[in-house]
Amino acid sequence: MGTQNQIENTIDIALEEDVARGDRTTELLIPPNMGGNAAIIIKEPALVCGGEIARIACMKIDSSLQVKINIPDGTRANAGDPVIMITGRVVSILKAERVMLNFLSHLSGVATLTARYVERVKGLDVKISDTRKTLPGLRLIEKYAVYAAGGMNHRPDLASGIIIKDNHLVAMTAKGISIAEGIAKAKAGAKGMKVEIEVQNMDQLKQAIAAGPDIIMLDNMSVDDIRQAVKMVPPSISLEASGGITLENVRDVAEAGVDVISVGALTHSAPAIDFSLEFVTGRPSAA
Repeated sequence: MGTQNQIENTIDIALEEDVARGDRTTELLIPPNMGGNAAIIIKEPALVCGGEIARIACMKIDSSLQVKINIPDGTRANAGDPVIMITGRVVSILKAERVMLNFLSHLSGVATLTARYVERVKGLDVKISDTRKTLPGLRLIEKYAVYAAGGMNHRPDLASGIIIKDNHLVAMTAKGISIAEGIAKAKAGAKGMKVEIEVQNMDQLKQAIAAGPDIIMLDNMSVDDIRQAVKMVPPSISLEASGGITLENVRDVAEAGVDVISVGALTHSAPAIDFSLEFVTGRPSAA
């Protein structure tokens, strides 16, 4: 499935769960041809993301609606700013309201948190990356929000990169396969992809260095151990730090000298940003 189709499918699922059986309240109370103007207002300072996805959702409800995005994705907004303006049938705007706000709230939350991490390491030669710790069904658009905020996208799925993780090592050990043998086998079948291995201690690190992977991930290591690892690893191998990274310690980890810092919290724990939809320029009028 292509990227556009994946996004369309995600939006369709959101609309299906909210409005597939109609909107009983709106249908009973609001004349079908009543027109109006509405604004989606951001209620707190944040980095906006999800405007185009909200627009697509709106148009899927009613293609006659006019939607204007005032604040593009990846742009900072202040509390009270009108992010999107919508003109058209009130019944259609109300049916699309919650889905639009849900996408904007979550994706702006991901983008805003990512931007905070990026800002913490400003001036250092390191990239902030997401992980596969995403909400089911939302990975593509969550990773888009990370990218819009200046972050880096890690592999989108298991087929897009080779990473030998802790449970791979456990299974390999049970079969008598060493780290060196595993890396060699992965490199032989990589077909142009980089080979990365996750290590949790200095012994694993030494074995990995000797085998020459493209990337070594330092998993849940202390800052002191990360500094030591940076001194040990040759420039030909990239270093990634992951696990236990917070806004409080990310600068220290970056200053230790790694190339990439991956943070699962960017997608799985981003606080939602508050938005509301409000009708403007007086009362809705009959079309």
